[in-house]
Amino acid sequence: MERPGARVELTPEAADLLRRLRETHGPLMFHQSGGCCDGSAPMCYPDGEFRTGGADVLLASLEVAGVAEPVPFWMSKAQFELWSHTRLIVDVVPGRGSGFSLEAPEGVRFLIRSRLVDSVPDPRN
Repeated sequence: MERPGARVELTPEAADLLRRLRETHGPLMFHQSGGCCDGSAPMCYPDGEFRTGGADVLLASLEVAGVAEPVPFWMSKAQFELWSHTRLIVDVVPGRGSGFSLEAPEGVRFLIRSRLVDSVPDPRN
């Protein structure tokens, strides 16, 4: 599901899981913090349940076939500074991540894979 110039993309498995989660929980959002523990795992919430603010950057509004609305992908500014030259790939792997992310009861977890890129659009501009 890669688009040229996209900062965030989804694997087919991640898109499938988002469709299932959307059916159960309604509109969704991602937030990627720079914290410890699951800091490299994006957290999936019902849209608006996690409050974003000036310390966050909206990296993408992910279009997912079968999901009525885009899924916003937020990242803390501090984390973005470290990952500013990467394309983020949201994937799904077996195992339990954080209990706060919606996929936790499914026995899988979202995971970020990254790929260095020469340049990608800066969402702050």
